[in-house]
Amino acid sequence: MTDSSTPHPAPSGSPADRSWWGWGTLDKALSDAECTALGQLVPGAADTPLPVPDVSALTLPKVRVEPPAALAPVMSSAPRDRASHTYGKAYRDVVRALRGDFAAAPDQVARPRTEQQVTEVLDWAAEAGVAVVPYGAGSSVVGGVEYRGREHRGVVSLDLSALDRVLEIDRVSRAARVQAGALGPGLEAQLRPHGLTLRHFPQSFEFSTLGGWLATRAGGHYATLYTHIDDLVESMRVVTPVGVNESMRLPGSGAGPSPDRLFLGSEGTLGVITEAWMRLQERPRHKASATVLFDDVHTAMGAVRAIAQSGLHPANCRLLDSGEAGLAGVARGGESVLVLGVESAHFPVDGRLSELLTLARDHGGAPAPVESGGADSAADTWRSAFLSMPYLRDALTRMSVVSETFETACTWDRASELYEAVRGRLAEVVKDVTGASGTVNCRFTHIYPDGPAPYFTVIAPGRRGSEVAMWDEIKSAAMDVLHDHRATVTHHHAVGRDHRPGYDRQRPEPFALALRAAKRALDPAGILNPGVLVDPAAAI
Repeated sequence: MTDSSTPHPAPSGSPADRSWWGWGTLDKALSDAECTALGQLVPGAADTPLPVPDVSALTLPKVRVEPPAALAPVMSSAPRDRASHTYGKAYRDVVRALRGDFAAAPDQVARPRTEQQVTEVLDWAAEAGVAVVPYGAGSSVVGGVEYRGREHRGVVSLDLSALDRVLEIDRVSRAARVQAGALGPGLEAQLRPHGLTLRHFPQSFEFSTLGGWLATRAGGHYATLYTHIDDLVESMRVVTPVGVNESMRLPGSGAGPSPDRLFLGSEGTLGVITEAWMRLQERPRHKASATVLFDDVHTAMGAVRAIAQSGLHPANCRLLDSGEAGLAGVARGGESVLVLGVESAHFPVDGRLSELLTLARDHGGAPAPVESGGADSAADTWRSAFLSMPYLRDALTRMSVVSETFETACTWDRASELYEAVRGRLAEVVKDVTGASGTVNCRFTHIYPDGPAPYFTVIAPGRRGSEVAMWDEIKSAAMDVLHDHRATVTHHHAVGRDHRPGYDRQRPEPFALALRAAKRALDPAGILNPGVLVDPAAAI
């Protein structure tokens, strides 16, 4: 049987191997010829790819602030460091990087090697009026690591990649104390000798950190049950400008509002997460997967709802509509495809998979044939497409193709209507904005007993030089549709700066008042990630 989960990618190598302008590692980026061939699949795409600038030839803003001598050893203003820490990895970020637009570049990149140095960076920044933007590993796709204000004397990008160790393992309680700068592969490599795993594999797994997952409430491997990183947190240690906040290690507590909940999803605005005790699991030994075909996506949604409400808790339950299935190469006949997977560290899972397939059949699904040896080729194909998609997105971006995603969640009673509304409205907007039909596809990434998390993909030819403006218009329309249908502005990509308009409409005003008050109390100088979650003026 094959594993239905996202596989463990190999460690991502040194920072020099990372792409400073786009996703992933330099060796996996598509060549000019491959970009051109891919662009030919999108009618109206540019004829030639945008060139990748020479990082040494970039024009960056003058460095406005210098660190004190005590912090100089952990600070850098080298052009590559500043350029690679300017943006995240959203479509609009990649376009601007390719255009050589680095007006928002930080003045300094800080890489503290101890928690004390994190505290010293915050102390200096507060006194000097310098903004501090926690960076994680820079995989944000919502403008979460880009400074867009003008009210600070300078900007420091705070990179915790040197704080990357598993410090302690409690085998009895099955938990580990982990530094926040640990990248996904490095974290799993340190747990593997103990037979343990965090089992949290977002698409960004190879290029994102534990602290980033916690700060953005990332969604991971499990389609059901343990969907968000929240579910795996035992306690957290957070450095704020007014002191260190460390919660007590407990399996659960009813002692007032949870201190961890204040910082989970705070996106670097209230403090810097430096450590966390995380709940671990035994590494799974039993795995099975299957794919199911449906002629109608709404019928498939009914099957997925039945599975979500069955209590069988599949590890993987990804529904791909016909467009997404075709894009991933798992179906060519217009079918919608459901990818199912189950796993266990202790018991065989074939019986549970059989029960899931029975539910799918009862709701009109037809299990796909399994190859000899029990291999599920469709699941393997989907996994491969899932991991390569960000590199293909970058290649399409070089061909001036608008190619990006957004995700949401809603209750089951609104799911079908939301699906049709988003696809219909965005098809109209794409046509108006680009002059071409484009495509709008959807998959369900996570499911709950009371609703799914739809994830939409938009691909359309753009006009060279106007790509960012075109995407902004499409994105704005998408946020309007989500709001009108009472769907969340984001399920697991976070708010950042790009989702602020939708977030401001979604959150209750009394909560907004409390959040602003917490910001003022914990960050009185207003230096931490200004503009995310609350306005800088409201925070100071």
